[in-house]
Amino acid sequence: MIAKKLRAVATALVIGTAALAASSMPADAALRGVVGKPLQEAQSLAAQGNYSAAMAKVRQAEGAGSLTAEEAKTVKQMKDYITVKSGGAAGPVDSAVGAQAKFNADYNAGRYREVIADEEVLRKYSVLNANAQVVIAQAYYQLGQYKECVAYAGNHASAGADMLKRGGLCAFKAGDDALSLEMAEKLVAVSPTPENWAQLLGQAERAKGLSDAQTVDIYRLKLLTGNMKGADDYFTLAQLLIAARLPAEADQVVQKGQAAKLLVDARAQRLIGLVKQSEAADAANFAKAQAAAQKASTGDDLVKLGEDLTGMGKFGEAITAIQAGIGKGVKDADNAQVRLAVALASAKQKPQALAALDKAKSTPNGKLVARMWGAFIRAH
Repeated sequence: MIAKKLRAVATALVIGTAALAASSMPADAALRGVVGKPLQEAQSLAAQGNYSAAMAKVRQAEGAGSLTAEEAKTVKQMKDYITVKSGGAAGPVDSAVGAQAKFNADYNAGRYREVIADEEVLRKYSVLNANAQVVIAQAYYQLGQYKECVAYAGNHASAGADMLKRGGLCAFKAGDDALSLEMAEKLVAVSPTPENWAQLLGQAERAKGLSDAQTVDIYRLKLLTGNMKGADDYFTLAQLLIAARLPAEADQVVQKGQAAKLLVDARAQRLIGLVKQSEAADAANFAKAQAAAQKASTGDDLVKLGEDLTGMGKFGEAITAIQAGIGKGVKDADNAQVRLAVALASAKQKPQALAALDKAKSTPNGKLVARMWGAFIRAH
Protein backbone atom coordinates (compact mmCIF):
# COMPACT_ATOMS: atom_id res chain seq x y z
CA MET A 1 0.00 0.00 0.00
CA ILE A 2 2.84 2.37 0.81
CA ALA A 3 4.48 1.76 -2.57
CA LYS A 4 1.15 2.43 -4.28
CA LYS A 5 0.75 5.70 -2.35
CA LEU A 6 4.31 6.69 -3.17
CA ARG A 7 3.63 6.18 -6.86
CA ALA A 8 0.46 8.23 -6.57
CA VAL A 9 2.26 11.08 -4.78
CA ALA A 10 5.15 11.02 -7.22
CA THR A 11 2.73 11.09 -10.16
CA ALA A 12 0.89 14.02 -8.65
CA LEU A 13 4.17 15.87 -8.17
CA VAL A 14 5.25 15.22 -11.75
CA ILE A 15 1.93 16.51 -13.04
CA GLY A 16 2.40 19.63 -10.92
CA THR A 17 6.02 20.26 -11.93
CA ALA A 18 5.09 23.25 -14.06
CA ALA A 19 3.30 24.78 -11.12
CA LEU A 20 6.46 24.54 -9.06
CA ALA A 21 8.33 26.76 -11.49
CA ALA A 22 6.93 29.61 -9.46
CA SER A 23 9.34 32.38 -10.40
CA SER A 24 7.79 32.76 -13.85
CA MET A 25 4.14 32.21 -12.82
CA PRO A 26 1.53 34.88 -13.31
CA ALA A 27 -0.18 36.26 -10.25
CA ASP A 28 -3.09 33.85 -10.43
CA ALA A 29 -0.87 30.72 -10.74
CA ALA A 30 -1.60 27.64 -8.64
CA LEU A 31 1.42 28.21 -6.38
CA ARG A 32 3.12 31.41 -5.32
CA GLY A 33 6.86 31.60 -5.74
CA VAL A 34 7.39 31.70 -1.98
CA VAL A 35 5.74 28.27 -1.81
CA GLY A 36 6.61 26.73 -5.17
CA LYS A 37 10.36 27.41 -5.17
CA PRO A 38 11.21 25.69 -1.85
CA LEU A 39 8.98 22.75 -2.81
CA GLN A 40 10.86 22.42 -6.08
CA GLU A 41 14.12 22.40 -4.12
CA ALA A 42 12.68 19.88 -1.66
CA GLN A 43 11.85 17.49 -4.50
CA SER A 44 15.40 17.74 -5.82
CA LEU A 45 16.95 17.19 -2.37
CA ALA A 46 14.72 14.16 -1.71
CA ALA A 47 15.78 12.65 -5.02
CA GLN A 48 19.40 12.97 -3.84
CA GLY A 49 18.57 11.26 -0.53
CA ASN A 50 19.00 14.41 1.58
CA TYR A 51 15.72 14.02 3.42
CA SER A 52 16.31 16.31 6.37
CA ALA A 53 17.19 19.21 4.06
CA ALA A 54 14.24 18.36 1.84
CA MET A 55 11.87 18.43 4.80
CA ALA A 56 13.38 21.76 5.90
CA LYS A 57 12.44 23.20 2.51
CA VAL A 58 8.89 21.87 2.91
CA ARG A 59 8.66 23.60 6.27
CA GLN A 60 9.92 26.80 4.60
CA ALA A 61 7.12 26.57 2.04
CA GLU A 62 4.62 25.77 4.79
CA GLY A 63 5.78 28.79 6.74
CA ALA A 64 4.88 31.18 3.93
CA GLY A 65 1.48 31.54 5.56
CA SER A 66 -2.00 32.07 4.13
CA LEU A 67 -1.70 28.97 1.98
CA THR A 68 -4.35 28.47 -0.64
CA ALA A 69 -6.12 25.11 -0.86
CA GLU A 70 -3.94 24.12 -3.81
CA GLU A 71 -0.75 25.20 -2.00
CA ALA A 72 -1.70 23.29 1.16
CA LYS A 73 -2.48 20.18 -0.92
CA THR A 74 0.89 20.32 -2.71
CA VAL A 75 2.79 20.88 0.55
CA LYS A 76 1.02 17.86 2.02
CA GLN A 77 1.86 15.75 -1.05
CA MET A 78 5.53 16.71 -0.89
CA LYS A 79 5.69 16.00 2.85
CA ASP A 80 4.14 12.55 2.33
CA TYR A 81 6.48 11.89 -0.58
CA ILE A 82 9.58 12.65 1.49
CA THR A 83 8.30 10.76 4.52
CA VAL A 84 7.63 7.63 2.48
CA LYS A 85 10.83 7.88 0.45
CA SER A 86 12.88 8.22 3.64
CA GLY A 87 11.15 5.27 5.30
CA GLY A 88 9.75 7.53 8.00
CA ALA A 89 13.13 8.89 9.02
CA ALA A 90 12.53 12.46 7.92
CA GLY A 91 10.77 14.62 10.44
CA PRO A 92 7.69 13.92 12.52
CA VAL A 93 5.05 11.55 11.27
CA ASP A 94 1.92 13.56 10.61
CA SER A 95 -0.02 11.52 8.05
CA ALA A 96 -1.35 8.03 7.44
CA VAL A 97 1.28 7.43 4.79
CA GLY A 98 4.02 8.66 7.08
CA ALA A 99 2.73 6.52 9.95
CA GLN A 100 2.85 3.44 7.78
CA ALA A 101 6.29 4.37 6.49
CA LYS A 102 7.68 4.76 10.00
CA PHE A 103 6.08 1.47 11.05
CA ASN A 104 7.76 -0.38 8.16
CA ALA A 105 11.07 1.36 8.74
CA ASP A 106 11.04 0.50 12.45
CA TYR A 107 10.44 -3.18 11.75
CA ASN A 108 13.02 -3.38 8.98
CA ALA A 109 15.58 -1.73 11.27
CA GLY A 110 14.83 -4.14 14.11
CA ARG A 111 13.32 -1.46 16.33
CA TYR A 112 10.70 -3.88 17.64
CA ARG A 113 9.70 -1.88 20.70
CA GLU A 114 9.04 1.07 18.42
CA VAL A 115 6.94 -1.20 16.18
CA ILE A 116 4.75 -2.07 19.16
CA ALA A 117 4.49 1.59 20.15
CA ASP A 118 3.59 2.54 16.55
CA GLU A 119 0.26 0.76 16.97
CA GLU A 120 -1.30 3.84 18.53
CA VAL A 121 -0.18 6.06 15.64
CA LEU A 122 -1.56 3.60 13.09
CA ARG A 123 -4.84 3.49 14.99
CA LYS A 124 -4.95 7.30 15.11
CA TYR A 125 -4.81 7.48 11.32
CA SER A 126 -7.20 4.51 10.86
CA VAL A 127 -4.57 2.38 9.12
CA LEU A 128 -4.19 -0.33 11.78
CA ASN A 129 -5.14 -3.30 9.60
CA ALA A 130 -4.78 -7.06 10.02
CA ASN A 131 -1.36 -7.17 8.35
CA ALA A 132 0.00 -4.52 10.71
CA GLN A 133 -1.35 -6.42 13.71
CA VAL A 134 0.44 -9.59 12.59
CA VAL A 135 3.67 -7.59 12.31
CA ILE A 136 3.17 -6.29 15.86
CA ALA A 137 2.72 -9.86 17.11
CA GLN A 138 5.91 -10.75 15.25
CA ALA A 139 7.68 -7.87 17.01
CA TYR A 140 6.75 -9.41 20.38
CA TYR A 141 8.13 -12.72 19.08
CA GLN A 142 11.39 -11.11 17.97
CA LEU A 143 11.79 -9.57 21.43
CA GLY A 144 11.27 -12.99 23.04
CA GLN A 145 8.12 -11.76 24.77
CA TYR A 146 6.21 -14.93 23.94
CA LYS A 147 3.43 -14.62 26.51
CA GLU A 148 2.75 -11.05 25.40
CA CYS A 149 2.73 -12.31 21.81
CA VAL A 150 0.13 -14.97 22.65
CA ALA A 151 -2.02 -12.47 24.53
CA TYR A 152 -1.87 -10.03 21.61
CA ALA A 153 -2.70 -12.76 19.10
CA GLY A 154 -5.62 -13.94 21.20
CA ASN A 155 -6.99 -10.42 21.56
CA HIS A 156 -6.65 -9.81 17.82
CA ALA A 157 -7.79 -13.20 16.52
CA SER A 158 -10.02 -11.36 14.04
CA ALA A 159 -6.84 -10.56 12.10
CA GLY A 160 -7.11 -14.08 10.72
CA ALA A 161 -5.12 -17.25 10.27
CA ASP A 162 -1.68 -15.62 10.08
CA MET A 163 -2.22 -14.00 13.47
CA LEU A 164 -3.28 -17.27 15.08
CA LYS A 165 -0.34 -19.13 13.55
CA ARG A 166 1.98 -16.53 15.06
CA GLY A 167 0.21 -16.90 18.42
CA GLY A 168 0.60 -20.67 18.23
CA LEU A 169 4.33 -20.39 17.57
CA CYS A 170 4.73 -18.00 20.48
CA ALA A 171 2.79 -20.36 22.75
CA PHE A 172 5.09 -23.20 21.69
CA LYS A 173 8.15 -21.05 22.40
CA ALA A 174 6.69 -20.20 25.79
CA GLY A 175 6.36 -23.92 26.54
CA ASP A 176 2.65 -23.55 27.28
CA ASP A 177 0.79 -26.58 25.93
CA ALA A 178 -2.61 -25.23 26.99
CA LEU A 179 -2.06 -21.97 25.10
CA SER A 180 -0.74 -23.86 22.06
CA LEU A 181 -3.89 -25.94 22.04
CA GLU A 182 -6.07 -22.85 22.44
CA MET A 183 -4.39 -21.13 19.49
CA ALA A 184 -4.70 -24.30 17.38
CA GLU A 185 -8.43 -24.48 18.15
CA LYS A 186 -8.94 -20.84 17.17
CA LEU A 187 -6.91 -21.38 14.00
CA VAL A 188 -9.09 -24.31 12.92
CA ALA A 189 -12.23 -22.27 13.62
CA VAL A 190 -10.94 -19.51 11.29
CA SER A 191 -9.22 -21.69 8.70
CA PRO A 192 -10.23 -25.40 8.82
CA THR A 193 -7.59 -26.65 6.37
CA PRO A 194 -6.19 -30.20 6.66
CA GLU A 195 -2.85 -28.70 7.73
CA ASN A 196 -4.40 -26.67 10.54
CA TRP A 197 -6.47 -29.66 11.64
CA ALA A 198 -3.30 -31.76 11.72
CA GLN A 199 -1.74 -29.29 14.15
CA LEU A 200 -4.79 -29.32 16.43
CA LEU A 201 -5.25 -33.10 16.38
CA GLY A 202 -1.55 -33.68 17.01
CA GLN A 203 -1.74 -31.53 20.12
CA ALA A 204 -5.00 -33.17 21.22
CA GLU A 205 -3.36 -36.60 21.01
CA ARG A 206 -0.80 -35.44 23.57
CA ALA A 207 -3.47 -34.49 26.12
CA LYS A 208 -3.08 -36.44 29.35
CA GLY A 209 -5.77 -38.84 30.55
CA LEU A 210 -7.64 -39.38 27.28
CA SER A 211 -10.35 -42.03 27.55
CA ASP A 212 -10.74 -44.73 24.90
CA ALA A 213 -13.83 -42.96 23.56
CA GLN A 214 -11.92 -39.65 23.27
CA THR A 215 -9.05 -41.37 21.45
CA VAL A 216 -11.55 -42.84 18.99
CA ASP A 217 -13.00 -39.37 18.42
CA ILE A 218 -9.58 -37.97 17.62
CA TYR A 219 -9.06 -40.69 15.03
CA ARG A 220 -12.53 -40.11 13.63
CA LEU A 221 -11.66 -36.46 13.13
CA LYS A 222 -8.36 -37.45 11.54
CA LEU A 223 -10.32 -39.46 9.01
CA LEU A 224 -12.86 -36.71 8.37
CA THR A 225 -10.24 -33.96 7.94
CA GLY A 226 -7.87 -35.85 5.65
CA ASN A 227 -5.22 -36.53 8.28
CA MET A 228 -4.87 -40.31 8.31
CA LYS A 229 -1.15 -41.09 8.22
CA GLY A 230 -0.92 -44.19 6.09
CA ALA A 231 -2.26 -47.70 6.62
CA ASP A 232 -1.41 -47.77 10.33
CA ASP A 233 -3.97 -45.10 11.16
CA TYR A 234 -6.69 -47.00 9.31
CA PHE A 235 -5.71 -50.19 11.15
CA THR A 236 -5.72 -48.38 14.50
CA LEU A 237 -9.12 -46.77 14.04
CA ALA A 238 -10.75 -49.94 12.71
CA GLN A 239 -9.38 -51.99 15.61
CA LEU A 240 -10.48 -49.38 18.18
CA LEU A 241 -13.99 -49.45 16.72
CA ILE A 242 -14.16 -53.25 16.81
CA ALA A 243 -13.04 -53.20 20.45
CA ALA A 244 -15.75 -50.62 21.16
CA ARG A 245 -18.40 -52.90 19.58
CA LEU A 246 -18.95 -50.59 16.61
CA PRO A 247 -18.33 -52.93 13.65
CA ALA A 248 -20.53 -51.07 11.13
CA GLU A 249 -18.39 -47.96 11.50
CA ALA A 250 -15.24 -50.09 11.41
CA ASP A 251 -16.42 -51.44 8.05
CA GLN A 252 -16.70 -47.89 6.68
CA VAL A 253 -13.14 -47.16 7.81
CA VAL A 254 -11.84 -50.30 6.12
CA GLN A 255 -13.64 -49.41 2.90
CA LYS A 256 -12.05 -45.95 2.91
CA GLY A 257 -8.64 -47.49 3.55
CA GLN A 258 -9.15 -49.79 0.60
CA ALA A 259 -10.29 -46.90 -1.61
CA ALA A 260 -7.09 -45.09 -0.66
CA LYS A 261 -5.18 -48.24 -1.72
CA LEU A 262 -3.62 -48.55 1.72
CA LEU A 263 -5.32 -51.71 3.03
CA VAL A 264 -4.13 -54.17 0.42
CA ASP A 265 -1.78 -56.68 2.09
CA ALA A 266 -2.41 -59.93 3.99
CA ARG A 267 -2.70 -58.07 7.28
CA ALA A 268 -5.44 -55.94 5.76
CA GLN A 269 -7.30 -59.03 4.60
CA ARG A 270 -7.27 -60.40 8.12
CA LEU A 271 -8.62 -57.09 9.41
CA ILE A 272 -11.39 -57.12 6.81
CA GLY A 273 -12.32 -60.65 7.85
CA LEU A 274 -12.45 -59.63 11.50
CA VAL A 275 -14.68 -56.66 10.67
CA LYS A 276 -17.11 -58.85 8.72
CA GLN A 277 -17.21 -61.39 11.53
CA SER A 278 -17.91 -58.65 14.10
CA GLU A 279 -20.65 -57.15 11.92
CA ALA A 280 -22.39 -60.52 11.61
CA ALA A 281 -22.28 -61.07 15.38
CA ASP A 282 -23.56 -57.54 16.01
CA ALA A 283 -26.50 -58.05 13.62
CA ALA A 284 -27.39 -61.41 15.20
CA ASN A 285 -27.40 -59.98 18.73
CA PHE A 286 -28.76 -56.50 18.00
CA ALA A 287 -32.37 -57.07 19.04
CA LYS A 288 -31.29 -58.74 22.27
CA ALA A 289 -28.83 -55.92 23.04
CA GLN A 290 -31.50 -53.30 22.31
CA ALA A 291 -33.99 -54.93 24.70
CA ALA A 292 -31.37 -55.19 27.43
CA ALA A 293 -30.36 -51.55 26.99
CA GLN A 294 -33.94 -50.40 27.32
CA LYS A 295 -34.40 -52.38 30.54
CA ALA A 296 -31.12 -51.25 32.12
CA SER A 297 -31.30 -48.90 35.10
CA THR A 298 -28.76 -46.50 33.57
CA GLY A 299 -28.49 -45.14 30.04
CA ASP A 300 -24.92 -46.13 29.14
CA ASP A 301 -25.98 -49.09 26.98
CA LEU A 302 -28.57 -46.99 25.16
CA VAL A 303 -25.90 -44.42 24.32
CA LYS A 304 -23.66 -47.21 23.02
CA LEU A 305 -26.58 -48.58 21.01
CA GLY A 306 -27.17 -45.12 19.52
CA GLU A 307 -23.50 -44.83 18.62
CA ASP A 308 -23.73 -48.16 16.79
CA LEU A 309 -26.88 -47.01 14.98
CA THR A 310 -25.07 -43.83 13.89
CA GLY A 311 -22.40 -46.02 12.31
CA MET A 312 -25.13 -47.92 10.48
CA GLY A 313 -26.53 -44.66 9.07
CA LYS A 314 -29.76 -44.93 11.09
CA PHE A 315 -29.55 -41.43 12.48
CA GLY A 316 -33.12 -40.93 13.63
CA GLU A 317 -33.06 -44.15 15.66
CA ALA A 318 -29.64 -43.22 17.01
CA ILE A 319 -30.86 -39.83 18.26
CA THR A 320 -33.85 -41.44 20.00
CA ALA A 321 -31.69 -44.07 21.72
CA ILE A 322 -29.02 -41.60 22.89
CA GLN A 323 -31.56 -39.10 24.19
CA ALA A 324 -33.29 -41.91 26.13
CA GLY A 325 -29.94 -42.95 27.56
CA ILE A 326 -29.08 -39.42 28.66
CA GLY A 327 -32.51 -39.18 30.26
CA LYS A 328 -31.76 -42.27 32.39
CA GLY A 329 -28.39 -40.95 33.46
CA VAL A 330 -24.93 -41.99 32.27
CA LYS A 331 -21.42 -42.35 33.69
CA ASP A 332 -19.72 -40.31 30.94
CA ALA A 333 -21.99 -37.33 30.34
CA ASP A 334 -19.52 -35.59 28.01
CA ASN A 335 -19.24 -38.59 25.70
CA ALA A 336 -23.03 -38.99 25.66
CA GLN A 337 -23.48 -35.39 24.52
CA VAL A 338 -20.81 -35.81 21.84
CA ARG A 339 -22.51 -39.00 20.60
CA LEU A 340 -25.81 -37.14 20.44
CA ALA A 341 -24.18 -34.23 18.60
CA VAL A 342 -22.60 -36.50 15.97
CA ALA A 343 -25.91 -38.25 15.37
CA LEU A 344 -27.74 -34.91 15.09
CA ALA A 345 -25.12 -33.47 12.74
CA SER A 346 -25.32 -36.61 10.59
CA ALA A 347 -29.09 -36.04 10.41
CA LYS A 348 -28.44 -32.45 9.19
CA GLN A 349 -29.56 -30.90 12.47
CA LYS A 350 -26.56 -28.62 12.99
CA PRO A 351 -27.99 -26.13 15.55
CA GLN A 352 -29.19 -28.97 17.77
CA ALA A 353 -25.84 -30.72 17.41
CA LEU A 354 -23.94 -27.61 18.51
CA ALA A 355 -26.32 -27.16 21.44
CA ALA A 356 -25.58 -30.72 22.57
CA LEU A 357 -21.83 -30.07 22.40
CA ASP A 358 -22.24 -27.01 24.62
CA LYS A 359 -23.34 -29.39 27.38
CA ALA A 360 -20.13 -31.46 27.19
CA LYS A 361 -18.15 -29.62 29.84
CA SER A 362 -17.64 -32.01 32.76
CA THR A 363 -13.89 -32.56 32.16
CA PRO A 364 -11.11 -30.71 30.30
CA ASN A 365 -10.68 -33.53 27.79
CA GLY A 366 -14.44 -33.80 27.36
CA LYS A 367 -14.58 -30.09 26.54
CA LEU A 368 -11.63 -30.44 24.18
CA VAL A 369 -13.27 -33.21 22.15
CA ALA A 370 -16.57 -31.32 22.09
CA ARG A 371 -14.88 -28.14 20.83
CA MET A 372 -13.11 -30.06 18.07
CA TRP A 373 -16.36 -31.64 16.94
CA GLY A 374 -17.96 -28.20 17.12
CA ALA A 375 -15.29 -26.75 14.82
CA PHE A 376 -15.81 -29.58 12.34
CA ILE A 377 -19.60 -29.39 12.40
CA ARG A 378 -19.62 -25.60 11.95
CA ALA A 379 -17.39 -25.95 8.87
CA HIS A 380 -19.59 -28.59 7.23
